[in-house]
Amino acid sequence: GGMRRPSNAAGTFATGCYCRDVEAYLCRRNAGHLIRIVGPAFELVRGWEEEEIPLSVVLRAIDRTVERREAAGKRWRPVRIEFCEADVLAGFDEWRRAVGVSAAGREGGQPARRKSLAAHLDHAVLALTVAQGNSRHPPALGALAGQVAGELDALRAAAKTARGGARRRLLARLAEIEGALMMVARDTADAALLEAIRQEAERDLAPYRRRMPPGALRQALQAGADRLLRERLDLPRIAFE
Repeated sequence: GGMRRPSNAAGTFATGCYCRDVEAYLCRRNAGHLIRIVGPAFELVRGWEEEEIPLSVVLRAIDRTVERREAAGKRWRPVRIEFCEADVLAGFDEWRRAVGVSAAGREGGQPARRKSLAAHLDHAVLALTVAQGNSRHPPALGALAGQVAGELDALRAAAKTARGGARRRLLARLAEIEGALMMVARDTADAALLEAIRQEAERDLAPYRRRMPPGALRQALQAGADRLLRERLDLPRIAFE
């Protein structure tokens, strides 16, 4: 993953805390080159705030846009916030699906699925194989990532043809695997990191709190924290809805 926290020391021509944070983070990801968020760009970002798109989703979208352009050798021009719009909207869909809220703050938003189960497993196996060799991870987490990659690899062939009950059992197994992986991730993570993630998950859900029943809010906070922890540790989503 890339950098994630905005710096208040960067240029702040945009007005409003949300826009200032986006502008400051974009500045950092552009190696200090200030891209002012004014005019149409300001209206775009203000629209994201009004849609209640969490700041963490926007920052991660900037990471994705920058990293993709770097991989394509296109870093000679600064990244403008308009370039990030598709990643912001896709990331918002992913976040809503992960925490269980719709655009209107109700439970159960179900955006359109964008990839097959087999492709989902391909991505998960690759990401887990990389995580297994990550020296920053505690040994227990790296070892489990390797085991999970092996099991998912074995499931890929079945995933292409599974239907009905067989598919339901496979999806239930993926949810179990993710639960076990995230339990180890939480147990081995630094306490300060977990607290920072908890606070960020609460900020992300703040606009939705008053519209969610307590039980649904607790589940959403846990799911949001798990999503942020996966990002920090470069772990893939394994469950597939």
